Amino acid sequence: NTLCYDEIDRKKKKEKEEKEAKEKEQEKQKEKEKEKEKEKEKEKEKEKEKEKEKEKEKEIFVVNPAGNLYYNWLFIITVPVMYNWTMIIARACFEELQHDYILYWIILDYSSDLIYLADMFIRTRTGYLEQGLMVKDEKLLQENYIKSFQFRLDFLSMVPTDIFYFVLGLDYPEIRINKLLRIGRLMEFFTRTETKTNYPNIFRIGNLIMYILIIIHWNACLFFSFSKSIGFGADDWVYPALDDPDEPAFGEPMRKYAFSLYWSTLTLTTIGETPPPALDSEFLFHVVDFLVGVLIFATIVGNIATMISNMNAAQAQFQARIDNIKQYMQVRKVSKELELRVIKWFDYLWNNGKAQDEREVLRYLPDKLRAEIAIQVHMDTLKKVRIFADCEAGLLIQLVLKLRPQVFSPGDYICKKGDIGREMYIIKDGKLAVVADDGVTQFVVLGSGSYFGEISILNIKGSKAGNRRTANIRSIGYSDLFCLSKDDLMESLTEYPDAKAMLEEKGRQILMKDGLIDLDPANIKPEVKELEEKVTKLYSTMELMQLKLKKILGNYKNAGTALRQRIADLERLTDRSSAFAFSHLIDPFIQIALPFRKHN
Repeated sequence: NTLCYDEIDRKKKKEKEEKEAKEKEQEKQKEKEKEKEKEKEKEKEKEKEKEKEKEKEKEIFVVNPAGNLYYNWLFIITVPVMYNWTMIIARACFEELQHDYILYWIILDYSSDLIYLADMFIRTRTGYLEQGLMVKDEKLLQENYIKSFQFRLDFLSMVPTDIFYFVLGLDYPEIRINKLLRIGRLMEFFTRTETKTNYPNIFRIGNLIMYILIIIHWNACLFFSFSKSIGFGADDWVYPALDDPDEPAFGEPMRKYAFSLYWSTLTLTTIGETPPPALDSEFLFHVVDFLVGVLIFATIVGNIATMISNMNAAQAQFQARIDNIKQYMQVRKVSKELELRVIKWFDYLWNNGKAQDEREVLRYLPDKLRAEIAIQVHMDTLKKVRIFADCEAGLLIQLVLKLRPQVFSPGDYICKKGDIGREMYIIKDGKLAVVADDGVTQFVVLGSGSYFGEISILNIKGSKAGNRRTANIRSIGYSDLFCLSKDDLMESLTEYPDAKAMLEEKGRQILMKDGLIDLDPANIKPEVKELEEKVTKLYSTMELMQLKLKKILGNYKNAGTALRQRIADLERLTDRSSAFAFSHLIDPFIQIALPFRKHN
């Protein structure tokens, strides 16, 4: 028996050991699987990092076309473009200018070529938007630039036409005429400057004058070259002879350009008289100059008239408003004293830059930008009001958008005692006085940053003043105030119930400090509006209850009819089954009784 027990124990031990070994193997396999999974995750992370590195490699330094770097580069590329547009024609027509300063021209020419090359490189690094995101892939940027029409112009402007110097000599700088194809950069710089500057009308006038001067400069150079082809001093129309002993100054380089520029200005502006042409070619040249001059004159008059009208648009609109009010006051026979006060009020608005309606000016902006501007302009003013000091940012933003500036003249009443309070006021500039009923005796003077009327627009229950004004407030001089109406506040508070409760609690505490609140619930009377709201809510709930009751009654009737039908069906089924069972019970007795009946 003992041997059997020992064998059984050994078997049990072996089984336990085998189980433990199996469990250990399973745990090792699980650990190996976990390690494999970790390795796989690490490999995936490494692959992701490699992909990110590849993406970073693809994402090269990109120039944002809306940034300052791009704008500054436009200024740099504008300098060689202006140089080529003014100096190539001058050097081609005035030979002394080319000969005397040839070394300077070579340095400037090839410096401008280097900037042109750099500009092509910058264009290959200039980003563009695709689905609202900036493209930063090198290949895509290069393909976008190469496919554009601007690349063809840039390529033509970089064609090395200077090799013709070896054939024609250094007296022909006009072979570099292809450098003028970069004028698009000049136009782009002027367009962006016009949008960036705070004085666009002045910039437009200066830009227009520059274009006119360039046209006059080109025409002067062409006139001198045309005179040279005909012969200097051949007639009165062309440039005078260079070797005239009576006037030797006409042979000097500066006089050549000055006289040509003077003649070009007289011709194109059609101001002065010039000698009549003698040859057919001179007539044609003069006719073309007159046509260009007419276009220039029309352009000058039209552009300057438009700019002046744009500069005075706000003033004209404001003046039209004043004229309408003046006409109305004359028709209605308003007193001269009141008419003078109105005119003085308008003068104050215009002289202090307050004639514009903020809402009208900002209505073209999206809500977010409008809110950001309003926050920067008005948020500090609104936070001065103690009941709004701890409000949510979202509520403050909504209230800031609803602030309306108002200007009061000297002696104007902002509110009078007993008036219904429909708005609160925050003083931006000026002085207000809390006065007695006589309007003269001053109790307190309120200055910039003060506010009043905040309690009357909160509808605090138990307030002894209700929503009535408790003081007379009068403007001492011209006062700039911000106004927040009761309706605007309540509209904003509908989405912020917690803020509404907090504001009411703050207002209640302020009234308790001043002893202007009645805590007896018997004396707290609900407002008419509140009662109306409660009645309308009761009516709406009654209507809902009636509708629900009708539905319940309808469902009850339908359920009753369905139940009756089921009961009737059950009764039929029970009648049939009972009859069938009865017939089954009686049949054996009938079969037994039939033989006896026949026998009898």
